[in-house]
Amino acid sequence: MVYVERIKRGKVRQFHQAKWDEPVIFELHQSGERGVQLPRVESAIEEKVGDGVSFIPREMVRKRKPNLPEISQNRVLRHYLRLSQEVLGSAFNVEIGQGTCTIKYSPEINEAIAASAKMTELHPLQDVSTVQGVLEITHKLDLALREVSGMDYFSFQPGSGTQALFAMASIVRAYHEANGEADQRDEIITTIFSHPSQAATAAVKGYKIITLYPDEDGFPDLEKLKAAVSERTAGFVVANPEDTGIYNPRIKEFTRIVHEAGGICYYDQANANGLLGITRAKEAGFDMCFMNLHKTFSTPHACGGPATGALGVVDRLKEFLPGPIVEKDGDQYVLNDNMKHSIGKVRSFQGVPQHVLRAYAWIRALGPEGLKDVAQVAVLNNNYLYHKVLKIKGASAPYIKGQRLEQVRYSWEQLKKDTGVDTDDVSRRMADFAHHYWTSHHPYVVPEPFTLEPTETPSKADLDEYIASLTHISEEAYTNPEIVKSAPHNSTNHLIKDHDDFDNPEKWAITWRSYLKKTQASEKV
Repeated sequence: MVYVERIKRGKVRQFHQAKWDEPVIFELHQSGERGVQLPRVESAIEEKVGDGVSFIPREMVRKRKPNLPEISQNRVLRHYLRLSQEVLGSAFNVEIGQGTCTIKYSPEINEAIAASAKMTELHPLQDVSTVQGVLEITHKLDLALREVSGMDYFSFQPGSGTQALFAMASIVRAYHEANGEADQRDEIITTIFSHPSQAATAAVKGYKIITLYPDEDGFPDLEKLKAAVSERTAGFVVANPEDTGIYNPRIKEFTRIVHEAGGICYYDQANANGLLGITRAKEAGFDMCFMNLHKTFSTPHACGGPATGALGVVDRLKEFLPGPIVEKDGDQYVLNDNMKHSIGKVRSFQGVPQHVLRAYAWIRALGPEGLKDVAQVAVLNNNYLYHKVLKIKGASAPYIKGQRLEQVRYSWEQLKKDTGVDTDDVSRRMADFAHHYWTSHHPYVVPEPFTLEPTETPSKADLDEYIASLTHISEEAYTNPEIVKSAPHNSTNHLIKDHDDFDNPEKWAITWRSYLKKTQASEKV
């Protein structure tokens, strides 16, 4: 039974998501159906260059055709348009609920230029002389990020923030190996509110992880850091502001202590949205940082796929960067792959040039003062939201009271105690009002968390609509909690009570081929 609630008119937007009984595209297959009928190669061309197939080495030729669906153009279009109506996104709704992932409006003009043939028809194996334009853009984005961060060189090879963190942990190890101290220095220090990828990537490199917890004021504990550093310290990695939205004003003292112990300091600036033009990694004492182009600099996340974690280092660490990096030599742009201690590639070629172009266009459109405006508006929006959310019954923001930076990790702990409604219930109910809402990454250090980051994009009216929806759900929780617990009511997907299928790898099918194998096997049984 679908429950449709009547609500009074106001800022809460009633929403019902489109639902199509749409099969996966492989099930739409009709043998012989075509979307495009390719013409035969003209005989004159075939005489000149051959048929295009006979040159392929025999061992590279498929023994059978790929199992792809055969389907007409109009049915392909219909299929994907229907699927697009079954999702929420920043183009459809007020999107401030992705927390640390910084979802903002990306100008459509940037999408148009990134999709132009001048970009899409580039090939990474082209001669450098034929790609001077995109190398120039890459180098100029490098220069812009140097200004933003204070670093001396940037690589755009890492495909994500986590990959950039892994690259930085690799540079730390390579640096100490070059100095003959790799075996001695086997510890990385981080903080509990920093992203879990910081500890995880350092652990993958073989480091022991030391985690600092907050002091009584809610900041990373400086005295615990002093106790932790030693001749075994390889490095210190931190996000600042941390994922709670708290900015550590004593960060330069932290980096000084680590440097005195011989460690490298590297900075998770995946989200620099509240810092642009205000504070930089260099002045905070960091040797390396990364900034996600797919967060601060308005390029798409691409579903966790082809993103970019721009990796910057100070001059003494240039020789350790993944290569090649783009440099200018006279009037030409060149690929420098001659770094003595390079950690090697962390991704093929130069990463994602379309993202580099989008970020460069975004920066050029705003200019230095515009970038600072972005940070100031993002902080203003966040603190307005913070002030309003704390007035909602059952909501709180643990640790430091007062202003936060560009995001806040809130808690519904009191709501859960009072009503039994938890943060996952609220998350599903928010979908009924066309809002996305993010809880937190694990582990849940803040109980019943929800993490909001408005960025500079939404207006006051947008923020008020989001606040009104949270307030409405809080009121429901205290008056009729089953409405929230049984949500969503207006979505294509509804509450799933049995999670066995999600927890059992034997029931997972991540490709059509694996699905067919598993279903055919079960039918035989």
